[in-house]
Amino acid sequence: MPSIQVANKIHTGFITYMELFNTYTRLAPKYFSQKAWHATHINSRQRLRLYKDLLYPLAEECVKLLGDHAGNPTSWKAIKSEYQLLISGRPDMELAETFFNSVIRKSYPKLAVDEELMFVMEGFDSCRVRETDKLLRTYPSFLGLEKNIRQILDDYDFGAPFMDKEQDIKFLVSSVKKVILTRYRVGPDTKTQLLKPVFYRNKAAYLIGRTFLGHKWMPFIIPVLHGEKGIFVDTLIFDPNLMSSMFSFTRSYFMVEAEIPSQVVSFLNSVIPHKKIHELYNAIGFNKHGKTLFYRDFLYHLDTSTDQFEVAAGIKGMVMTVFTLPSLNIVFKLIKDHFEPPKTMTRQEVREKYKLVSLHDRVGRMADTHEFEYFKIPMDRISPDLMTELRRTTNSLLKKTDKYLIIKHLYTERRMEPLNIFLEHCSTEEGMRATEDYGRAILQLAQANIFPGDMMTKNFGLTRQKRVIFYDYDEIEFLTDMNFRIKPKAETYEQIYASEPWYPIAKNDVFPEDFRRWMIGRKDLKEHFLEYHKALFDPSYWQRIQQRILEGELIHAFPYPDEIRFRPEEKI
Repeated sequence: MPSIQVANKIHTGFITYMELFNTYTRLAPKYFSQKAWHATHINSRQRLRLYKDLLYPLAEECVKLLGDHAGNPTSWKAIKSEYQLLISGRPDMELAETFFNSVIRKSYPKLAVDEELMFVMEGFDSCRVRETDKLLRTYPSFLGLEKNIRQILDDYDFGAPFMDKEQDIKFLVSSVKKVILTRYRVGPDTKTQLLKPVFYRNKAAYLIGRTFLGHKWMPFIIPVLHGEKGIFVDTLIFDPNLMSSMFSFTRSYFMVEAEIPSQVVSFLNSVIPHKKIHELYNAIGFNKHGKTLFYRDFLYHLDTSTDQFEVAAGIKGMVMTVFTLPSLNIVFKLIKDHFEPPKTMTRQEVREKYKLVSLHDRVGRMADTHEFEYFKIPMDRISPDLMTELRRTTNSLLKKTDKYLIIKHLYTERRMEPLNIFLEHCSTEEGMRATEDYGRAILQLAQANIFPGDMMTKNFGLTRQKRVIFYDYDEIEFLTDMNFRIKPKAETYEQIYASEPWYPIAKNDVFPEDFRRWMIGRKDLKEHFLEYHKALFDPSYWQRIQQRILEGELIHAFPYPDEIRFRPEEKI
């Protein structure tokens, strides 16, 4: 029977995917111990590409096996039933369901979400943490604070000697006493638990745990770095906002071994409770399942809300049409049919820019996106103004049925307040902080080899924690491809009053001193911004960053402030 053959083929494909995913993940501690940062970077990209690299040939094989039945709903219902039997009882069953959905979407052309043919509302939602020895290490309070911390550092092998373990222990003991023991007393029920798997990202390793104290769990993260003199503990993080930021939609995914992914997610949910489950799956590298869970949340939200989708606030873009649902913190972005001058790129080129971002280190400054095809929205939830705008700008992407508007291609992204709108109403103090972070965002992107291109404030937004994030990707380039120049000085009358630049300008030429004219408009903020971020307007500063990258340096972006580091002078 073709249905059994196809189900087996998809199941085998999923097993292959998980085996290879875990193979890439297990390389992370090895590369950390060796300080093989370029190998770390390549390994992360290869794991990100793995899903699609396996998916497309697998879908082709399924279509070949089904022949004329590839677009037959009855055939796919039978395949789903057979596949359901094959994955029943797997500890990663929720990921297997998502994998099936991906295969059918690629095998069955132009298919919108169909609950009969796909796993739409099944799978893992939430569960209690099973406190097993396979998942957690537990440290009882009767051992004492110093002994527990010493034992924790002994229990985790980072594959290289510590630079100064005794000093690390003193730092950690002092931090716990200062932040925790000044407010809470240790009792007989106090205990500390850490996840056994270590979380790796870029040049850092992270231990994630929680302590039961004061009748509640108190989460913490211990970042560990590998410097010139060995392994060292960089800080101890208790701040829930910082912890949340480290698992943000603006950061690259962690490398972490998860034998039962849902249990790792459940523990993370217990220590970072306001993160949605789909965000936590994203954070540990299962972004395709994160997309599935996001869609389930979206469907639930539609069922429990009544407001209408509308054009997003802010200045309309020249490349993207953006809309939102006021009661949902998400924006939906469609590439326009035609771009307004001076934009000259194609729709495919825009898609390539978004793909670049998905594979690149986002250093906490670029928003993650989910890409959807044949996305359904109930017609009665679309405002007339939005429908008019969609027809005017993206008509080729639209398909209407009696009940639904089906959008052939879109991106979803976290909704943020556009920086230009925030700066219109904020206080001077708030504006100074925001513009300082705006400049930091640009420079941190530069250190990650990203030049944003269009750096106007309308292309940046603020998160809930007022962190500035870049979200307009159609003009991004690699920093190393740009040519940062000093602007030639006019010397003749004709040059001074020329209506066009009198000197040649190549496509990749950038004149940083010109940034001064347009980056910040508010008078009470502009002078402070220009002084605070002098480096932004200096071509030699950009050239020095380029040189560091071209010489092979991978510049680490710390996901927490320098002032909380135990040894802020220590380089990695």
